[in-house]
Formats: sequence, C-alpha cells, structure tokens
Amino acid sequence: MPERPRSYAIKAEIADSGAGSWAFAAQKTMYDGRRIAVGDVIYLFASENEGGAGLVARGVVTSAEDTPRLPDVERQTPRVSITVKRTAVATRRLGRAELKPFKDWDDGRPETELNFKFYRQATNKIVGLSPAAAELLSGFC
Repeated sequence: MPERPRSYAIKAEIADSGAGSWAFAAQKTMYDGRRIAVGDVIYLFASENEGGAGLVARGVVTSAEDTPRLPDVERQTPRVSITVKRTAVATRRLGRAELKPFKDWDDGRPETELNFKFYRQATNKIVGLSPAAAELLSGFC
C-alpha cells in the first residue's frame, strides 16, 4: 500500500498570491522539509519579512529537486527547488500576529508548532507538518 502524501508548509516571498502555480528555487529546509516530494500537500505562507500576509493558499507539489551541496562547505542547510499548483485559497487570516500568542513550546498545540517552526527563527523555509498542524491549516483554506 503506497504511503499517503505528507503535508508541508513554505514561508517565502510570494509576489502574486492569486497565481495558479509558483516556483521556488533553492529553498532552505528544516524540520523534515527536505523530504518534500511530488504529490505532497503544501500550505503557502507569504513571508511577512517581504510584505506578505501569512497563509495565502494550499497546493500540491508538482516537482521537487534537491539542490546540490556546495563542495568544501562543511555545514549546509539542505535546500530544495519545488513547483506548486494551487488547489485552494486561504479564506481566513493566519500569520505571525495570529500565531504569536502560542509560545509555550511544550503545549502540543498545532498553532504552537507553526509559530515555532516559522517564527522562532524567522528565515524563509520549507517545513514538515504534523497531522494536527495540517488539519488546522486545512480549515483555513
């Protein structure tokens, strides 16, 4: 029996939040984000660092390719290039302001997971999601 697609989220600069698809080149990955593959569900957050408003859409990964590591560099964050086809638009706001109150890192809440993964270290990245966080995000699209 094939494994069902996993869920991920990306926080990146998204110039056109209404586009039908997006391409993201050499994105930093954390929290199992490097395992992203074709067919996986991904939630797209327009980075507030670049003027975005948080969650904008849900999509499906249509291509995923590891970025080769640089030679002679000891510590490198894995990076991946992906393309995403939009499958739904966010209907409610969810961004840094809404997630900021969830900062008890040990409470097990999906909102806290998102705050931790995206905003504790505010760099743009692709992250793997728990089933609870994916379920929470599905209610926003």
